[in-house]
Amino acid sequence: MKLFVFHTPELIPDHATADCAIAIDVLRATTTMATALSAGAEAVQVFSDLEKLLNESSNWEPQKRIRAGERGGSKVDGFDFGNSPLDCTPDQVGGKRLFISTTNGTRALQSIQAAPTVLAAALINRRAIVQYLLQTRPETIWMVASGWEGSFSLEDTVCAGAIADLLQKESGESLIDLTGNDELVGAVALYHQWKDDLLGLFRYASHGQRLLRLNLLEDMRYCAQLDILDVLPIQREPGVLVSNHNRVAAPVS
Repeated sequence: MKLFVFHTPELIPDHATADCAIAIDVLRATTTMATALSAGAEAVQVFSDLEKLLNESSNWEPQKRIRAGERGGSKVDGFDFGNSPLDCTPDQVGGKRLFISTTNGTRALQSIQAAPTVLAAALINRRAIVQYLLQTRPETIWMVASGWEGSFSLEDTVCAGAIADLLQKESGESLIDLTGNDELVGAVALYHQWKDDLLGLFRYASHGQRLLRLNLLEDMRYCAQLDILDVLPIQREPGVLVSNHNRVAAPVS
């Protein structure tokens, strides 16, 4: 296995693809997706465009859908949810499809949706991601950080480092053997520096500061937790993620 980190979707190679591509948006899209699926959502369908989300979700009965829209950290007017994982309780999302569009995370997922295997990772489901990689052992693994509007983000990079660190320990392979690019080494170093205070790191992150201004500290606390959910969001069809335990196609409506 060779691991590569790309700090934004714009940096992924346009002449190649990975055997397994992992989208990371810790604050907060992939954290929300993992939480929704763990809470019993039927699937998560991602959109970069809000109008396309509204058009597609209109084919579903209102009681079987949730429309989640976020821009700049805030909920979009007229949508059921913004992008808070704390909204994704079993009574709210159980049996429903979450149609979601966010500032950065959904764009990252769409940039890698052609890969044979596409996963959504956050700190909260890191171990589930690593266990899947150990079971399937893809030759090339891309970890694609969402960043913030095309720029580097601390929280996504530290998550990539956390995944690589656990994979190295569980596989018994050396970090040098797993390393596909220099960014991977930097991500692991960042995780080693901050692994005992991930929330503290989020306070330095530009998007963390943005969320603090929006009074979303509790969201940040939740997103900073490691390995609390045993859920693997995996792409069943382009743009549609399900739990790894629920890969059989579900009814459309």
